[in-house]
Amino acid sequence: MSELAPYALDWDEVDPALHPFDSSSVEQVVRALGPAGRVPVRPRVPFADAVMTAWTRQEAQPWADAMSRALVLHYGRWVVGWRWSNDEGDVGGGPVSHWCCPRDSVSTPDETLDRVVSAVTEWRDWLESLAGRFEAYPLVLADIEDQRILWECAVRNLIIQVTDRTGCGSGWQGHCHQVLTWFLRHWRVAPDVTRELVDEAIGGRFRSWTGPDRALVTDVAERLSLSLRSDDGAWPATPPPDHLRQWLTVRDTVPWPAAPDGPVDGPAASSGDGAAEDIRTFDAAVDPARADGMLAALDMVRADAARCATLDFELLRTWQQRVLATPGPPPFRTLPAFAKEGRERYGIDTGTRNRLDACLAEGTADGGRPLPLAARAARAFLDVCFFHPFDDGNARAAFLTLVFVLAREGAAVESVRLFRSFTFRADDPQDALYLAGVLGRQLSASRCASAPAGA
Repeated sequence: MSELAPYALDWDEVDPALHPFDSSSVEQVVRALGPAGRVPVRPRVPFADAVMTAWTRQEAQPWADAMSRALVLHYGRWVVGWRWSNDEGDVGGGPVSHWCCPRDSVSTPDETLDRVVSAVTEWRDWLESLAGRFEAYPLVLADIEDQRILWECAVRNLIIQVTDRTGCGSGWQGHCHQVLTWFLRHWRVAPDVTRELVDEAIGGRFRSWTGPDRALVTDVAERLSLSLRSDDGAWPATPPPDHLRQWLTVRDTVPWPAAPDGPVDGPAASSGDGAAEDIRTFDAAVDPARADGMLAALDMVRADAARCATLDFELLRTWQQRVLATPGPPPFRTLPAFAKEGRERYGIDTGTRNRLDACLAEGTADGGRPLPLAARAARAFLDVCFFHPFDDGNARAAFLTLVFVLAREGAAVESVRLFRSFTFRADDPQDALYLAGVLGRQLSASRCASAPAGA
């Protein structure tokens, strides 16, 4: 799941009542953010030209991601929907018409920033209009037997509103599904029930590029209202799970040796410095000081890899001092940590740091029969993500850890966007295996590209 993608947003993350917003200051805010001072200018070539393709991938897309990150830091995660454009745009199937995609929407600095301002405002207006429509009827889940007709009317109207706003283009049904789950969550239907009810009501009958007819809209609304029960709002009286503990369980069950790693282990030279290039495009657009800290830490990582340093928390601390520009190496956290807007919680006890060191030690190929390099690098990356050892900057620490594990064995990958723009779940072994598989394929491609002709 991309942390900059809006399709995973829950209602609590976007509810206007929980996230203040001043529409009169949007332009001032946008133009004061770091990326506003470094808008790439679109080349004057046809859209199908290879130059345009390279510019989009290397400059426009990273800039748009950096702007999203800067907006999230200022407003909160709700704002990532500013790029959820109609039809086949940046995300596709969304309610935003003022932004399309980096290739089409990044042009001159003034035009581009105007589009950002308009898109942010449009997305917020949509959320506020939804909140108003959720409150159109005085619904009470406990009185569902007497109010089914009201729930049905509300759902029918919401579907119509989404079809009008998205135009029923590519992927519109995804946002419609999301809006209906938001509606149920607004009225405190339990989260473990919400998605199941909406899935069953729609039944896969909404299609891209096809607007639902009146009969289908009515049937979905009836099914959803009839499926609700008065006790669907009950919340389980269980303590929040410890996702670090869940990760340690998952870690032992992932079939790591199955992760592809190319024909053999060993050096996999990249044709470019993917890590440094990503920092110079993405981090520098967010904040030049942030990029300087990351580049300084990256130099340390590679120097430590060259001398085959031991990977442990002490080593991570030295890198993190450069990343965060702290007076000294930052300490291990002392309290439970939270990530993904509070959806994951990582516990702590007296043995947490030692367990992290033990896990990181498995990242090297010294002795025994080690796992493939891709599996070890992906696992070390996720270890840092889910141990969450620092109070700040853990995603950057995990990224540097992955670079270290690869560099220690003379390997690198050309693109690091996956590892920096997507989040992974602590309780899902398929997420871990997917990450290792993608990394393995990248390493394989690097080995093939660097192999002598005829080898």
